[in-house]
Amino acid sequence: MRLNELADNPGATKNRKRIGRGIGSGKGKTGGRGVKGQKSRSGVAIKGFEGGQMPLYQRLPKRGFNNINRKNFVPVNLGRLQEAIDAKKIDAKKTITIELLKAAGVVNGVKDGVRLLAKGELKAKITIEVSGASAAAVAAVEKAGGTVAVTPAAASAETSE
Repeated sequence: MRLNELADNPGATKNRKRIGRGIGSGKGKTGGRGVKGQKSRSGVAIKGFEGGQMPLYQRLPKRGFNNINRKNFVPVNLGRLQEAIDAKKIDAKKTITIELLKAAGVVNGVKDGVRLLAKGELKAKITIEVSGASAAAVAAVEKAGGTVAVTPAAASAETSE
């Protein structure tokens, strides 16, 4: 078999419909767009418009509530913290702050602070300063012999959760 003998299976490909190529093509003159009007012109896409009928996205009821004052904490799991300590990215003897976590690459894009969560296992004795912490995370750190300090700025947001 040579390259010039290669061919697709019969019926595998279909020629595209050539629009606006004469009356005999069946899609000549207006090219399947009808006559006049906004949609017959080029460069028109009326997204969500339903011909004067109330669009679906306006007919459906709105749900939920977006609190503009919501604090957006970045989660840090205890297991991830232990990995960073094992990899010598974080010194467990020093106080671990948000800046230290950022420098070690444990968190990035800190918005309103860091929240400590209890997923994973912590073996090292650490002193950590975060914006928030779950009760289970605080218990796990204290069980390992460490302490968790929740910064006062975020403490008010912490109680509302």
